[in-house]
Amino acid sequence: MSFRGALVLTVAAVCLGGLGGCSSSTKLSDLWTQNNGGAANPPSAAAADATGSVTTQPAEPGPSGEPVAPLASPGLVGDDPNDDLQRGKRYFRANDFGLAEKSFQSAVEKHPRDAESWVDLAASYDRLRRFDLADRAYAEAIRLIGPTPEILNDQGFSYMLRGDYARAYKKLAQAHAKDPTNPYVRENLELLQESGQQGKAVQ
Repeated sequence: MSFRGALVLTVAAVCLGGLGGCSSSTKLSDLWTQNNGGAANPPSAAAADATGSVTTQPAEPGPSGEPVAPLASPGLVGDDPNDDLQRGKRYFRANDFGLAEKSFQSAVEKHPRDAESWVDLAASYDRLRRFDLADRAYAEAIRLIGPTPEILNDQGFSYMLRGDYARAYKKLAQAHAKDPTNPYVRENLELLQESGQQGKAVQ
């Protein structure tokens, strides 16, 4: 199987697994897409649901039997579908990484202690190939919540984009040691092995 074929299968598996709800014990990067050229995009922290720092409650039936969304707790990033974090996620899913970066930058300026916003910002910088800024954003997220398997996984993929397989393996191995059953870490380790055999970086 070619590298691209293996990558397509990997992306499909991750997308199927990443459409459900998220919690802090699952992932921060849970949805991959492919661009028009067929190259894999980096794992996105832009899932439709919150990825850990904010949890969503299931809708409850209203008087007419139709589901009614619960009232949002004030002050939590991601509660408002039109806040900077959610706007950035929509831009990210639309592959508009410049506008996604601007929205996530605004989110971290308003809520500097929200790790999810920092990780999403880092993912946008990865897509823009501003790896120096991505490293700073990942470091800020780690300062806030520590080196979680999810962040280590995202960092590993960031290094894969750069073709730095040694550092990618180190981060992914650390993520795997913390959460051996995490399917996203496992997928990235397999992708890393495939990339190394092909001798080229993930695009």
